Parts: sequence; structure tokens; C-alpha cells
Amino acid sequence: MIQIAQNCVGCGKCTAACPFGALSLVNRRAVASSACTMCGACVSQCPVGALSLPQNTAVKKDLSAYKGIWVLVEIGTNAMSQHVRSVSYELLSKGRELANQTGEELGAVVIGSNISAFYGEISQYGADKIYAVDAPAYAHYNTAAYANALITLIKKYNPSVVLFPSTYVGRDLSPRVAAEMFVGLTADCTGLAIKDGNLIQTRPAFGGNILADIKCPDYRPQMATVRPNVFKKVVSAPGKMAQVVPETIAVPAEAAKVRIINTHMDPPVSGLQLEEADVVIAGGRGMKNKAGFDLLDNLAQHLGAAVGASRAAIDLGLKPKEKQIGQSGVNVAAKFYVACGISGAVQHVVGVEHCGVIVGINKDANAPIFNVCKYGLVGDAGQILPKVLEQLKK
Repeated sequence: MIQIAQNCVGCGKCTAACPFGALSLVNRRAVASSACTMCGACVSQCPVGALSLPQNTAVKKDLSAYKGIWVLVEIGTNAMSQHVRSVSYELLSKGRELANQTGEELGAVVIGSNISAFYGEISQYGADKIYAVDAPAYAHYNTAAYANALITLIKKYNPSVVLFPSTYVGRDLSPRVAAEMFVGLTADCTGLAIKDGNLIQTRPAFGGNILADIKCPDYRPQMATVRPNVFKKVVSAPGKMAQVVPETIAVPAEAAKVRIINTHMDPPVSGLQLEEADVVIAGGRGMKNKAGFDLLDNLAQHLGAAVGASRAAIDLGLKPKEKQIGQSGVNVAAKFYVACGISGAVQHVVGVEHCGVIVGINKDANAPIFNVCKYGLVGDAGQILPKVLEQLKK
């Protein structure tokens, strides 16, 4: 708590300044209670300089042993086979860029069963080493098993940075690992950079109204999750084969608490997926009703596009939740994106900022969407799009 020197005169100015009511006068002398948070508000108010914050005498941990940028490569499974999730290649591409800046190695961590077939492609995205935990026990994702494996690897090799995809697996696994390692974790980053040896992790804050830069200078490894379609995939080392470091790590007894009895795969969703489509058409509140979105679906068929929606349209029940684009939905990186009846709030723009050409259609000439689009049409999308369809049919 706050330190009070013998020269306190009991003027009471500090008690009035304390926002927590932690200071009181006893026998004409200031006394601090356990409610003190050491915020320092009282220090500047003392006319005689009797109050001070205790000096931080903690010894900083030596971080020189921590080297290397690591990416958790997620193996997805569909009805027929396994595959590497596209976001893993995006993170490897960014990780290669960061590793080049720091002069360190880029490591890919792969956990699963029968995963050797993926080593070649992982190598082409810039990985110097592949830390492979390959065993039948890891065929299905299990939080305890995967966390134990990753924590064991981190403690053995001391990477400086560990990046996770912000998927169902990454969002479940990363906080478990961070808690065990007693380090921080920045979720849903939209930017990563190196400055003064620290990872600068940029993410939206306060509902997307600002972008916060976060760093962790005193603890390692630095950990972050990144949403799909934030970074571009770059094959930086065609024909290269990374050094494979096989690791045998036993599954902890704790993992047996969860057993997979049966697996059911939902049939593939019809139509193009938003995250993978080259052309995306999205509707907002301005499309008004189901008929408005039927118009978008019709247009999408002619353009070979996927159809998405803003949160406002989702809240109106015009499209299912998985079609939402934006900060609380999915990110898209289409070559051509058309926003119909979408105002362009910052929460939506965050999800489309990596698209190539953006076209905005809105009745309001002052709509924010026109600040980010390359081409803008001022008018009712319900009247403009039928004319576009007519021309496409010709």
C-alpha cells in the first residue's frame, strides 16, 4: 500500500483525493487501509511530499534464452480426409516475416496422427523446423492432451513467440497454455510487428472504435491468436524441406476424462464459403426483408459469389449467424466485395479491410462505407441490383 512518511501534517488533502476511500486521519496523521490500490492519486496532492509509492524491487527475468517464432498448425478434418487449415498458412507467412526481422527461426508445431504428408507444404510457407507430435492418441482434438504436448515443447525449446489461429481449437487451447505458462495472451489480433525485440500485438478495442497495441516485455513466450483472412498466404520457400523434429509425448491421465464415443460430420453447407470466396456480396439493414436477400442470392449465382450479411441483417433474422461479416463474425479477403445497404460501421469494416476491390451501394451519400470503397453508388440497392441483373443476363 501507499507509504506515508513521518513529516505528514494531517492536512487531509490526501483523504479527499483517494478515489477508494482508503485513507483516513488518525491522531492527525494519514493512515492507509487494505483498500489502497496504490493508484497514486494521493501522492501529487500532498503539500509536504509525505506520500510515495513503494519502489518496485522485483528482479526482471532473463529472457535471452527465449528464441524463435512458433506457429501452431491446425489440422482440420472433413468427411473424407485431413487437411491443414488455411489460416495456419497465413500465420506461417506472417511468422516468416517476423522471424526475418528478429533473425530467429520459424517453427511450425503440428500435433495429430499420420501428419507427415503435410510437412512438405508447411515447409514451403517458410518453416525452418517442424516440431511434430504424431501419435494415434492425438487423432482427435483433446484440450488436456494437446495443451500438455504444447506446454512440454515450449518448456523444452523456449520460443519467444507462439501464434495460434483464432479458430475453435485455437481459442480453446491458447488460454489453457497461457495460464499454465503464466503469460499473457492477446486474442483476435489484426496486426503483428516487432519493435525493440517485443511482439507488438494490434487488436480492436472498445467495440472496434480504436486499435490497441499490446506488448508483453517481461514474460515469455509472447502469445496471440489471429483470425482467418487477416494475413495473406505467401509461398516463400518453394521446394524447401524444413527440419523435422519428432517428439514423443505421452498423453496425460487427465485427458481420459473426455472420451469420444461417436463422431458426426454435418453435410457441407451448400454454396461457397465466405472465407474462401473470391467474390462476396453482403447485405445490411437496407435490404429490408427476405425478398431483398433473395435478390442478392440471385445476383450471387450469376457472379459465382458467396452471400454474407452485416450484424444488423443477422439480428433481423435475414441470414443465419454463420453468414455474419465483421468483428463479431468472419473476416473475408475476397478479390471483389459488394456491400449492399450496409452503412459501413467500423465493426463491419474490420471484417472486409483485406478485400481487393470494394463496392458500396447505399441511399445515404454520407454513409461511412463510401470512405473505404473504391466505387460507390448512391441509391436504393433494391432498385439498382435488378438493373445489374438484367445486364448480366444479357
